[in-house]
Amino acid sequence: MQRATLYSSSRRPGAAGGAGAAARPDAAPAATGAGEPVVAPATPSPRRRGWRGLVDRHERLLLAIAGGLLVLLAAAAYRGLVPAQRVLTQEDIDAAALQTLETTPLPSVAAKAYDIIAPSVVRVRGFGTGRDGMENAETGVGTGVVIVDKGIILTNLHVVLGAERIGVVFSEGLEADAEVIGVQPEHDLAVIQAKKVPDDLVAATLRSTADLRPGDLVVAVGYPFGIGPSASAGVISGLRREYQSPRGKRLLTNLIQFDAAANPGNSGGPLVTAEGEVIGIVTGILNPNHQRTFIGIGFAVPIENAAAGVGLSPF
Repeated sequence: MQRATLYSSSRRPGAAGGAGAAARPDAAPAATGAGEPVVAPATPSPRRRGWRGLVDRHERLLLAIAGGLLVLLAAAAYRGLVPAQRVLTQEDIDAAALQTLETTPLPSVAAKAYDIIAPSVVRVRGFGTGRDGMENAETGVGTGVVIVDKGIILTNLHVVLGAERIGVVFSEGLEADAEVIGVQPEHDLAVIQAKKVPDDLVAATLRSTADLRPGDLVVAVGYPFGIGPSASAGVISGLRREYQSPRGKRLLTNLIQFDAAANPGNSGGPLVTAEGEVIGIVTGILNPNHQRTFIGIGFAVPIENAAAGVGLSPF
């Protein structure tokens, strides 16, 4: 049903004076007083007022959304080309460590102890007139250990006893003369000072014997029969032992008994722990048959007694 439009008598359609024409939307523009036409404003189409108007009002928002979509698409494509890295688990780490242990042999405990003490071990020789009257003959051979890096060395007294000259050979090959600066006959020990030392001489680390127990691993390092440096490993067999020295003719007490192989030439050498720390000075082996061969029982002076020979606390 159409709605009726009411007009006043002065503005009805077709009335004179142009009122009716002005009321019509499609009527020609009326003339102004200046004679110029009045232009009616353009009316946007319904479609433009719809989606195009929405685009105009939210242009920046739409651009941001489009950019975000492009970034997401690029990331998805990258993930498709590059596989994601796998996160390591504790099981992976354990398996890798086990593989390394199985394929890489580790040095033994004795080998590590030897590597630590070897730079501090020296060969000690005594020279004098031999039995055949030859001068400067080697009258004694043994081992020593550097306890102060300026060249102070511990060895056995019977190695240097009666020597007219004492010579030492350091681990890197340097040979030097030495002199006795202290003795402890009750422990068959001598302290000697080298007259020349290597620039990089390393002193051994000393360790208390207070916590030693039978069964603890030990390594003896020295020059048995002048061959070396040589290493032998064993365990502590007993503590506070006594031993009658065949050469010193003295009863030695409070000794460490061990079963690491020792032979003539080991005398004066260090007895060390698994960490390469000196706990004693090898002083003799038990020889019931007097053949000077090792039968499984060796003796060492505790380092506390040995260090007293230089007037220093060993620790």
